[in-house]
Amino acid sequence: MTHGMRTDAYTSRPGDGGGRREQAARYALLPLRIFLGVTFVYAGLDKLTDSAFMKDSGAGSVGDMMRAVRDSSAVPALVDLALKSPSGFGYAIALGELAVGIGTLIGLLTRLAALGGALISLSLWLTVSWAADPYYYGNDLAYLMAWIPLVLAGAPLLSVDAVLRSRRRRGTGDGYR
Repeated sequence: MTHGMRTDAYTSRPGDGGGRREQAARYALLPLRIFLGVTFVYAGLDKLTDSAFMKDSGAGSVGDMMRAVRDSSAVPALVDLALKSPSGFGYAIALGELAVGIGTLIGLLTRLAALGGALISLSLWLTVSWAADPYYYGNDLAYLMAWIPLVLAGAPLLSVDAVLRSRRRRGTGDGYR
């Protein structure tokens, strides 16, 4: 009897698309995609529908929030840039979150959407949640790390990207047929 890895527990069978482990591995990023996509769509819509948030000043406004975190942020110059037009910055963040969330959910330009999500999370970590102590109380760093697997792998299954990739492989996506 040889010692080593068992190969019989999850063997592939013709037509089953791989063993259970392979199937699980193929779908491993799907829950992350759904979570991040829904969360960013929700965050974008929440900001866009909150009339107080989009104001330059006042309770709950993006302007007051940015002024409150300016001195404790890692990059005060980034906050100063946002403070030149707080409502414009608020709309940019909200629309960015919405675009990133939709792209991630449907799997359209997924790597680019994930990179956008990572950059939004990075900017929020360096400004809004930088002063969280201990660091793990600020959620923006965790979101930044969650985007990285999608930046690297994209959305190989159940996505517009996968459909387009499949069409290109078959030669039907060139517009000449």
